[in-house]
Amino acid sequence: MPGIYLHIPFCKQACHYCDFHFSTSLKNKKPLLKALHNELLLRSQELEKQEVNTIYFGGGTPSLLTAEEISSLLISMEQHYSIAKNAEITLEANPDDLSEEKIIELSKTSVNRLSIGIQSFFDEDLQMMNRAHSAKEAESCLSIAKHYFKNITIDLIYGIPGLSAKRWKENLQKTFNYGIPHISSYALTVEEKTALASFIKNKKYPELDENLALEHFQILISETQKKGFVQYEISNFGQPNYFSKHNSSYWEGEPYIGVGPSAHSFHGNQRSWNISNNAKYIQKLQQNKLALTYEKLTKKDRYNEYIMTGLRTIYGISLEKVTRDFGEDYHKHLSNEAVPFLDDKTLTWEKDFLKVTSKGKFLTDGIAASLFFI
Repeated sequence: MPGIYLHIPFCKQACHYCDFHFSTSLKNKKPLLKALHNELLLRSQELEKQEVNTIYFGGGTPSLLTAEEISSLLISMEQHYSIAKNAEITLEANPDDLSEEKIIELSKTSVNRLSIGIQSFFDEDLQMMNRAHSAKEAESCLSIAKHYFKNITIDLIYGIPGLSAKRWKENLQKTFNYGIPHISSYALTVEEKTALASFIKNKKYPELDENLALEHFQILISETQKKGFVQYEISNFGQPNYFSKHNSSYWEGEPYIGVGPSAHSFHGNQRSWNISNNAKYIQKLQQNKLALTYEKLTKKDRYNEYIMTGLRTIYGISLEKVTRDFGEDYHKHLSNEAVPFLDDKTLTWEKDFLKVTSKGKFLTDGIAASLFFI
């Protein structure tokens, strides 16, 4: 089932590790919202006669929008698209935006899933990352949100220098204590042109330690498993019936449209993306023109993407699908390239499916790259 992603490109401040497209100035918020409405209208034919199963407000920080602004965008989608009655509608939010009043207002909209960027329950970690919220705000918003939203996911970051195993376990335990049914957790990484990259280069911050990240990753898997979570994707852990439908559709190759500056779209053999510039995006839409760049995906592109996404999920890679969709040459290539990983037990065959083992999970992206058809 197709989905719609809306990129809300505004943040209160820049996190030191973030390389997503955003602006800390809200002066163009009104024309940007008008442009989003217009893009939704102009692209409505792309999903004609297809029921939309998921809507995702990402960013940036979508919780900087008012509940009224969010509802207005949802109404636009209902007017121009066929939205399923039980559609999963997710809003990314930061704890400092989630006062009790704001949470109640959001609960009265069609939003039925909150994705809260906690990252850590410790102030020293939050300050290092330049997050806008405090540990107290993180706990406060969860204690309120759980009374108004049943479906909540939080983000946590591990591999932070100085984050002990004990404190990482405390982060996880706090999550469990609040009854949160889904966790997305990622290792801290250094992206080019971020403040973190500059700090490390100039010796103002320690180098990241892969062994520390691995230790935290293993604790994450162990502790969530004890609480009944399923690691259905390398970075995503959900209790039964709480897997992210929207993100799962990405990994399963479902079509989706991305609306807003820098947002990506996918339609089987074609990918497109919007310009990563708010002013230019607004200008284009004011002229009733789309700000999209298109790319036709080759068979090799589609195979490599399937390998990357499939291997990261609990479902693995289907040899039958590889043969059916890509041909015998790709089947042989995959079988041959998988041998050393099967030998060292980082990959395994389960009937027709190639999957990463517990030993291989932390190495998944590297293994996938080795299986690519170059």
